[in-house]
Order: sequence, then structure tokens, then C-alpha cells
Amino acid sequence: MREHLYFVYMLASRRNGTLYVGVTNDVMRRTWEHKNDLIEGFTRKYGVHILVWYEWHNDINAAILREKRIKRWNRAWKIELIEKQNSGWNDLYDRLLGEIALPVLPGSLTLPFFAAEAASDDRPGMTGFV
Repeated sequence: MREHLYFVYMLASRRNGTLYVGVTNDVMRRTWEHKNDLIEGFTRKYGVHILVWYEWHNDINAAILREKRIKRWNRAWKIELIEKQNSGWNDLYDRLLGEIALPVLPGSLTLPFFAAEAASDDRPGMTGFV
């Protein structure tokens, strides 16, 4: 049986700018759609195109639950979550392409990023990251 991956992700318009939280089964495709304004709505209206954070889950229900929890967080908690893994607010999309070898940028993690199991708390840093 094929293993499925589901991604919870955050996009930003710029450092400390407008944030968007979503869930998808293909973070590259979905980010590309946002970047190219193929999706009507919030991200197109506010120019939210920079992939600044993501995590993957093996279970769609866990991913949806995590997305809903993060959407309820206050802005400071979301920023803390981003900066914990990507303090430079670098666009992770280009790094995920993997078509060319990119140097590690200050303030970003070496890929692969990280996985998460079902979150046990609604606060950053209080979850069961592996």
C-alpha cells in the first residue's frame, strides 16, 4: 500500500507580512498555484506567495486538525512557529524544487524540513515533532 503524505503549510506576503495557513497533499503543486495566482481568493488578493513553513503528516485527519488549530492561533504564535524553523523567512519553495544544489541560507533548516504527528497542544513548541 502506498504511503500518503499531507502537508500543513504557511505562506507569507513578506517577512512579518500577511499570513495564510493551508493543507494539501502536494505542497509543491499547491505553492506553485498560489505563486502564479491560479487560486482565486485570499492569497491572490493579498499577494501571499512565499512558502515560509510546512510540516508533513501521514494522516489527513491529523493534518486537517493541525491546520484548524494553527488557524485559531494568534499571530504571535504563528510567527514563533515560522521563526523557530525559518528565522530568515526564506522561500522554501525553491529549496524544495531540488533541481539545483542550493547552499543552506542563514536562518533556514537543511531539508528535509520536519514531520509532525498529531499535535497535542495548540501552542508552538508544544507539539510532538519527530
